[in-house]
Amino acid sequence: MITLRYNNLEITTKMIKKIILVACLLPVLSFANIKDNNEINPKEKITNNSDKDSQERIPKTVIIKTKKFKVKIDKQPNGNYLYQSWGANTKISAKPSMIISDGTMTPDGSGGNYYFEFNNNGTLYQVWRNYLTNSSKKTPYTLVVIGSNGEELVRQDAQVVKN
Repeated sequence: MITLRYNNLEITTKMIKKIILVACLLPVLSFANIKDNNEINPKEKITNNSDKDSQERIPKTVIIKTKKFKVKIDKQPNGNYLYQSWGANTKISAKPSMIISDGTMTPDGSGGNYYFEFNNNGTLYQVWRNYLTNSSKKTPYTLVVIGSNGEELVRQDAQVVKN
């Protein structure tokens, strides 16, 4: 073992090896962390900018109820979403009155809001998730139906239905 002295400081070859090892591993560990962070799908995880530590996951299944409808949205294996609806007083175990496939989820702003959108022959069905509102009485979801001419046909607040 070699010992060096510099300004009353003893440095051994063991210490030098440890310093070199740490210097070599630091960049490798940093790149591993970057790779893990890039694997997060931005459409699957919504970040609230006011609180970077709190993150809301988009559920694989959402069941909501408005005054007139029950709506179930399911994430499909291909990454798209399936929309099924019933009358408000109909059980979910019954055959749906409407089924729309190939829906999408779109983040809306930086506050964690998002919406699901489904196209049924030019009529758009949107289910909005409302995290940020100006009222504490605002419901967590809103169903919006837009006709093929761009006219809003339905806008109904919705509550989550317990399974």
